[in-house]
Amino acid sequence: MMDSKLLDILVCPVCKGKLYYDKDAAELICRADRLAYPIRDEIPVMLEDEARKLSPEEEIPKA
Repeated sequence: MMDSKLLDILVCPVCKGKLYYDKDAAELICRADRLAYPIRDEIPVMLEDEARKLSPEEEIPKA
């Protein structure tokens, strides 16, 4: 589970936009760039090269 204080300060490293926590997928989602940053061992991996690109068909979770 992600710390809510950490979620409040983390932003997308590409666009500096807000991230949305997808608990089920253990990812932080940037809606603007359609990138999903993985969370491994409760640590967000905020590297663009590690992010998964969301397909056009993939639904972005609601906030």
